[in-house]
Amino acid sequence: MALDEEKIKGILKEKGLKVTRQRLVVLNALASKPDSHLTAEEIYDLVKTDSPEIGLATVYRTIQLFMELHLIDRINLDDGFVRYEIGDMGTKKNSHHHHHLICLSCGRVLSVEDDLLDELEAEIARTTGFKVTDHEVKLYGYCKECGGNLIEKNKTSE
Repeated sequence: MALDEEKIKGILKEKGLKVTRQRLVVLNALASKPDSHLTAEEIYDLVKTDSPEIGLATVYRTIQLFMELHLIDRINLDDGFVRYEIGDMGTKKNSHHHHHLICLSCGRVLSVEDDLLDELEAEIARTTGFKVTDHEVKLYGYCKECGGNLIEKNKTSE
């Protein structure tokens, strides 16, 4: 994913924050792995390759700042780690995130961009008055490489 550094610089300046090399390096590290869901330590490992002077504490502080600015999202994949990914880059507050498919065999995580819950949310609002502002969906199963439908077919024939 190509990072629009000018947009990032504009967001930081608009919030009265300095545009630092460390901040751009951390965001570029996340952007370099668009299909990954990285831990802070994995981000740090990417950063220290080209910028060994940046410490883990700086990475953590930068992650926290970027979450507050809606530049990155924190996700929990139920693996005991807090993970991060590039967000909507500050364009939409209270926007819905994409969903994740988690393979029970290999642990691979796939992102699904389709948000099929709009009708359900509208019905909830209509019947209860509750306004849904966000949700998180994780679907567990088996990816194509691990047999997908074949595994389930074998379970039902046992």
